[in-house]
Amino acid sequence: MFGVSLTKIKMEEAALLLEMQKEAFRPLYERYRDEGSPFLEPLSKMEARLENPIVDSYWIWEGEARAGSIWVIRQGVWDFAFYLARLFILPALQGRGLAQAAIRLAEEIYGPGSWGVDTIAEEPGNCYLYEKMGYHPTGRLQPVNERLTLIFYEKTVE
Repeated sequence: MFGVSLTKIKMEEAALLLEMQKEAFRPLYERYRDEGSPFLEPLSKMEARLENPIVDSYWIWEGEARAGSIWVIRQGVWDFAFYLARLFILPALQGRGLAQAAIRLAEEIYGPGSWGVDTIAEEPGNCYLYEKMGYHPTGRLQPVNERLTLIFYEKTVE
């Protein structure tokens, strides 16, 4: 594996980000048919997210190649100092430790504080990733539809 790094996403890269996000989230949308899926997001909503002053969006790089994206929301979502959102790795690059490295880098950039994240409870690999990274279930579950439930995790970074 090449070195993993994060760089901020620029507004002019919104269309590329949306294309990659659709590729990454297509299998989950096809499995769960969640109408709030990032797979269905229009470019206008992506651009609005990129303009949001409390959201920092990053490319995840493996060497010289864009491998995915991670977003960090600041200013307290559900009483957390930081909230991980929209973490994805392109399907062809999954299973290489890139998501773990990206989470570590994000935590290093922002430093100590309370961190939160949610994921699909029916996806054991996603749950395993966050638990492996030291996140603990909060006990909060949010049904989205008859096939999909969100599970919420928390972690304190010292």
